[in-house]
Amino acid sequence: MKPPSPVRAALAIAAVVLAAAGVATGSGIPPAAAATALPAHVFAPYFEAYNGDNPVTLAQESGAKYLTFAFIQTATAGSCTAYWNGDTSTPLTSANFGSAIATLQADGGNAIPSFGGYTADSTGTDIADSCTSVSSIAAVYENVISTYNISRIDLDIEASSLTDSAGINRRNEAVAQTEAWAKANGRTVQFSYTMPSTTTGMDSADEAVIKNAIADGATVSVVNLMTFDYYLGTRQEMATDTESAGQGLYSQLKSLYPSDSSSQLWGMVGITEMPGIDDYGSNETFTEADAATVLNWARSEGIATLSFWALQRDNGGCPGTGGSDSCSGISQATWYFSNTFEPFTSGSSGGGGGVTITGNNSKLCLSVSGDSSTPKTTADISTCDGDSYEQWTVGSGGTIVNGDGECLSVTGSSTTPKATADLYTCNGSASEYWTVNSSGTIVGSNSGLCLSVTGASTSPGATADLYTCNGSVSEYWTVG
Repeated sequence: MKPPSPVRAALAIAAVVLAAAGVATGSGIPPAAAATALPAHVFAPYFEAYNGDNPVTLAQESGAKYLTFAFIQTATAGSCTAYWNGDTSTPLTSANFGSAIATLQADGGNAIPSFGGYTADSTGTDIADSCTSVSSIAAVYENVISTYNISRIDLDIEASSLTDSAGINRRNEAVAQTEAWAKANGRTVQFSYTMPSTTTGMDSADEAVIKNAIADGATVSVVNLMTFDYYLGTRQEMATDTESAGQGLYSQLKSLYPSDSSSQLWGMVGITEMPGIDDYGSNETFTEADAATVLNWARSEGIATLSFWALQRDNGGCPGTGGSDSCSGISQATWYFSNTFEPFTSGSSGGGGGVTITGNNSKLCLSVSGDSSTPKTTADISTCDGDSYEQWTVGSGGTIVNGDGECLSVTGSSTTPKATADLYTCNGSASEYWTVNSSGTIVGSNSGLCLSVTGASTSPGATADLYTCNGSVSEYWTVG
C-alpha cells in the first residue's frame, strides 16, 4: 500500500446512508420498476458527496451523466448502520440525495453509491470491517439499491481494509448474498471493486480480494484501479502507467477467470485517474494530453469504466497545488477532463442502460453466445445475471441493438424456419428489423417468423432461432 493520501482521506469521508436498522432484507421496488444496467462502457467520475455541492448542478455543468457518490460508512467502528459521510444526521432515506439521484436518472444518467474510501478503510468504519453480520451488511447494500433504484455499487477497498481478512470475507459473502437477492427480485445489480494500483496492475493484496470473491461466489463486474499515488519517487508518465496497469490487470484477470473471452476480461477493467497533480506531487501529474491518450486507449480495449477523482477538482483554480479536493493543480479550462472523458459512455441508449428480453417459458435472458462481441455470433438464452450482453435497445425503427452496438439479425439473412438468430454490424439489412408485439411475440419484419428457441429449450445456452408463429410457449418474451 501507498502512504496515506489526503485525497483518499477525503475520498472516504463520505458514506451513503444505509440504515440497516429496520430494513427488511428482500424488500424494495417491484421488479417492473427496477433499474437497468449501466452502459457497457461508462464514464462515472467521483462526486464528493460530503461538501454540500448539488450533484445535479455539477452534472449539468460538466456533462457527466453518471456520478459515483463518495462515500458510505458507519458512524463508529462496530456499527452495522451506515450513513452518508458516517454522519448520523444523514441516514439513508429519499430525503438525502433521493431527489438528486432521481433527476440524474430522468436526465439519462445514474448514481453509483460508493462504500469505503481511505478514511473509512483506515478507521474500521467501512461497513464490512465494522459489522460482523454478513446478513446485516447485505441488508445495507440491498437498502441502498432499492431506496435509490440504482444498478451498481462501488466498493472502495484500500488502507487497512486490504489486510482485514475477516472484513474481506464478510464483504464478499454479503455481495454474493445481495446478488442472489437481486436475482430473486428481478433486479440488475453490479459491484465494482475499486483498489490501489501499481504501474503493472493489482498488487498481491488487491488480487487476494478478488480471489476471495471468487471463492465466496461473488460476481465482480468491474475491477477499478486507482491509477495514481504510486509514490515511486520518480517522475511518472501517467498515461503510459495507466496503459501498463490496465494491461497488467487484464493479464491477472485472465488467470483468475480463464474461461472468459478477451472482450469479457477487458469489460471487467475500470480505471480511475486523478487529473492534475495527485497527492504525491508534481512528479505524478495527469495532464490534458494524458486524458486524450487514455480515452483513446480505453475505447480501443473496450474497458468497462473510466472515472476520476473527483468532479469538484475539474478546474484550474489552484495551479501548482497537489492533492486538492477542489481543483486540479494545473492550468486548465473548467470541466476539461469531464468534457474529454464523457464521450466514452456508450453501449446503450440514455436512461441508465438497455432492457432485458426474457423468455416467458424459460425465464432466461436473450443474450450472446460466449458473451462475444464478434459479428455473426449466435444469439442464445442464458441465466439473467445483469451483464451488458443481456441489455438491448429496442429502436423506434425496429432494430434491436445490444450493448456492443450490434444488431439482432438472422444468419445469412435467411427467411427459413429454424434459421439461427445472430448478432451483426448494423447495416440496414432487412433481417435487422423486428416487430415487438404487445402479445409478447417478436417477429422478423423480413421473414414474418417468430423469434423462438431451438427445440423450445429452457436450458441456458440454447440457441435463439426463427420459427413459424404457432403459439408455442417459446415464442413469447417480456421486454423490459
